[in-house]
Amino acid sequence: MRKKIISIILLVAMVLTMAAGCGKKEDKKDYFVFYVNNELTKVVAKKITLQHTSSGKAQVKELLKDLQTQPEDATLRRTIPRKVKIQNIDLISYQITVDFSKEYYDMKPTEEILTRAAIAKTLLQLSQYVTFTVDGKPLVDASGANVGAMNLDSFVENPGEQINSSQKATLKLYFSNKAGTRLVPETREVHYSSNISLEKLVMEQLIEGPRKSGLLATIPSETKLITITVVDGVCYVNLDEMFLNQNQEISEPVVLYSIVDSLTELTGIDKVQISINGDTSGKCRYTYKLSKMYKADDRLVTKESDEKVESTE
Repeated sequence: MRKKIISIILLVAMVLTMAAGCGKKEDKKDYFVFYVNNELTKVVAKKITLQHTSSGKAQVKELLKDLQTQPEDATLRRTIPRKVKIQNIDLISYQITVDFSKEYYDMKPTEEILTRAAIAKTLLQLSQYVTFTVDGKPLVDASGANVGAMNLDSFVENPGEQINSSQKATLKLYFSNKAGTRLVPETREVHYSSNISLEKLVMEQLIEGPRKSGLLATIPSETKLITITVVDGVCYVNLDEMFLNQNQEISEPVVLYSIVDSLTELTGIDKVQISINGDTSGKCRYTYKLSKMYKADDRLVTKESDEKVESTE
């Protein structure tokens, strides 16, 4: 009888061990690592199984290690060049930031675009957004513009074949009237790189200023866009401190709502929050808190009939 009980206990233990083993296997999920081909024409995905099953920095490090390794496929190259070092990894709830050494900028434009796409698409399996910095400063592209936060919509399906491709968008932007008291819409057709997001395009066009005569720019031209991301309908706009050097002849609500109303014209954006160097503790100028998320408000917008009256005065 005693032997029978012992046999039953051992059998139960074996079943539990097997069940635990099966559970561990189920925890493992297939991921893809994206490599660049030797001809620098496309990004190629290779399926892997991560050893770290719990999400977090360990998984990010594991994927980055794969990107630093020469793949077995001889037609592909390691994604992150040997001389480029990873200096820091930062994780928040919806974004991964990777800081690279200054050697990142040694890559030629075509190589850099493909490398950027491969790294970002690999890490976007773990987060909604990915941001690159180089020596602690935001990554800029070949034209000197901040790349900002990237999501899956930031990349065309085959970036290698469409690196220089151009798309066209019709944007509705809001600038100040001469008096600085009202917003005037300006519809603008823009040709832009297929690797840029529409929200970033809108901000760049606002910073560029109006093309219509009689209108005033609401954002100082020297302002830098650090990052811009959209999460759950909220567009987070991170500008540098030059944004605070506003034209005092333009009222504060006109400055604020030129940004809010322009961005909310885009599908998928319902609210806008502005920060200065990532800080939301201050104000747009004197009244409007940066910590608040703002919805579109057309009360400041000049109607077409009002615009005609103004132009005849």
